[in-house]
Amino acid sequence: MSKYIFDYGKGKIDLELKEGNIIGELSGNTRLPLEDIKEELYNTFENPIDSKALKDLVKSGDEITLVISDMTRFWMRQDLVIPHVINYLNKCGIKDGDISILIANGTHLPAPLSDIEILVTKEIAKRVKVINHYCEAKDLVCLGKTSRGTVVELNPLVVNQKTICLGAAAHHLMAGFGGGRKSILPGVASGKSIAQNHIHALSPNQPCSNPLIGNSKLDGNPLNEDMCEAAAMVNPIFIINLAMNPEGKLCRIFSGNWMNSWLECCKYVDEMYSVQIPEKVDVVFAGCGGYPKDMSMYQSTKVIDNVESAVKPGGTIILISQCIDGGGPDEYFGWSKHIEKGRLDEELRKNFTIPGYIFYQNCEIAERIKIYMISSIDPELLEPMGIVSFKTAQELMENLDLKDKSIYIIKKGGTVIPKVKE
Repeated sequence: MSKYIFDYGKGKIDLELKEGNIIGELSGNTRLPLEDIKEELYNTFENPIDSKALKDLVKSGDEITLVISDMTRFWMRQDLVIPHVINYLNKCGIKDGDISILIANGTHLPAPLSDIEILVTKEIAKRVKVINHYCEAKDLVCLGKTSRGTVVELNPLVVNQKTICLGAAAHHLMAGFGGGRKSILPGVASGKSIAQNHIHALSPNQPCSNPLIGNSKLDGNPLNEDMCEAAAMVNPIFIINLAMNPEGKLCRIFSGNWMNSWLECCKYVDEMYSVQIPEKVDVVFAGCGGYPKDMSMYQSTKVIDNVESAVKPGGTIILISQCIDGGGPDEYFGWSKHIEKGRLDEELRKNFTIPGYIFYQNCEIAERIKIYMISSIDPELLEPMGIVSFKTAQELMENLDLKDKSIYIIKKGGTVIPKVKE
């Protein structure tokens, strides 16, 4: 027997597994963390991708909006970058009073002061205005419609001021990759705009997810292409794209043109997180990497989606995720009532929400494979979805038959994309 230790919330979970069943332990391809973040960041400002140097795009007297990600993406550690960005703008003649930091909350709740001080650091929170985007605000500005009919309603701070975006490229189960254009839509868009964009996650012809969406899918992905059209209406003057290695450390920065530098970052991240495997297996034990990545089912979904490609049809994923916040958004488990009535697809199409789709997608995967969990969530809440949950590792192992089963161990499922060798 061998012991495997998984991050679980802010603690650990130990599992003892028979070594002969383990085909391998999968992790992303290691990249060394940046030794000097400031030096690398400023180098990308002076030598950007498909853009003038940042110092040539701003001047004294300009009003600047810096769009950043919210607390659910704190893993990207933008707090290590933001002070340097602000100081660089100061050197370009931009005063603190002419800078607004806009938190791209999308449909998420506004960040309290305690979170703001973590996201941007206490020093910057004292010096610079930090504003929470609210998707139902009355002062959002309509810039028109995309070719797919999405009404583009955005925070006025990205319409009336020069906009710089800061984000991280990572695989995304709906949009292909996160970051880039997502800073605008959904980041600082209205609830209406977000819903109209995200409805493309559903197939237009069948009661299922759209086959054109998914991890690393950009070309032909209607969500991505719709988001790009919306971002083009803003045409941010510059973007800073962060790439995090599998250990959660900042390893590369791509800055410049809001589209092309982001695409370069996506390519880099895809190569870093993609792992070749010889075959699919019966069982995958997958962790999220601890808090905040396992704070809820809403956040943990990324891991389920990533690692499914390593599981045989009808196989099993063991998800190790504390989910201290339960489903995440209050409405998440509320969608269960539509399962009981056989109306989940119908109701989601009528009243599309992102938490609703995440719930829907979890149920779809649970129809294809078995999903067991170690979690703090009440098992009765997960049961209608077809997911079985246990409170402890011991309880899980007592109810799990691993005899003659092939197994992969993936401790940080958010940074691993298994791909079977052709």
